[in-house]
Amino acid sequence: MQSWWRNRYLIGQMIKREVLERYKGSVFGLIWSFAHPLLMLMVYMFVFGVVFKMRWGVEQDNNVQFAIVLFAGLIVHALFSECLIRAPSLILSNRHFVKKVVFPLETLVIVSTGTALFHLIVSVGILLLFFLFTQFTIHWTVIFLPVVLLPLLMISMGVSWFVASMAVFLRDVAQVVGILSTVLLFLSPIFYPLTAVPEALRPYMYLNPLTLIIEQVRKVVIWGEVPEWGPLTVYFVISLVIMWCGYWWFQRTRNAFVDVV
Repeated sequence: MQSWWRNRYLIGQMIKREVLERYKGSVFGLIWSFAHPLLMLMVYMFVFGVVFKMRWGVEQDNNVQFAIVLFAGLIVHALFSECLIRAPSLILSNRHFVKKVVFPLETLVIVSTGTALFHLIVSVGILLLFFLFTQFTIHWTVIFLPVVLLPLLMISMGVSWFVASMAVFLRDVAQVVGILSTVLLFLSPIFYPLTAVPEALRPYMYLNPLTLIIEQVRKVVIWGEVPEWGPLTVYFVISLVIMWCGYWWFQRTRNAFVDVV
């Protein structure tokens, strides 16, 4: 933790560079960070809301409400997915940092997570504006959104540290995480409500790290309810353990990176 604080300026500058370089040379620049989630929202809304006619219930039985519910789930998956997919290349694409003993390699994961967080903030802004435009209000419970998303950031970093380390020694990890990201997309209650899952299988849905967060995000943003503090506290503790285990594993294996890359 002291290393993170000591290198906070470096982390901030690297996050800024990552965001700017992603859109460098494009005509619309940062506008793409707004356009991409909106485009995907329209595509998913058409496929699942119009073609498959999936709904969330009587009160939400229209495409606008469905779009809001769908988008809330997609932005949670997008954060975790971006961290997961980028993790295998964090060390391999920064080989020049590996041989610099003084460079804090662990910050690469923090930078990756920070970049994903930037896109999450953009998407949340779009969600709130869309909700305000269509519902003419924003629930006060939205103030709990950072609390709900914090454990997801922690677990994303923990998994990223572990995956980034493993990818150095086992290059197949990149293929596995790509498949896992797609699996999580359809095994999370994004395109369907949790109540649509057979009751006997619902407890297993919570083994998915995204399920609880998606449900809680919808509670505080869409339904105007306070989070379920009990399950969220358990998730927080588990996320903290996973984060520190991932960090410990990364630090334990980092000395071997130079022999492999």
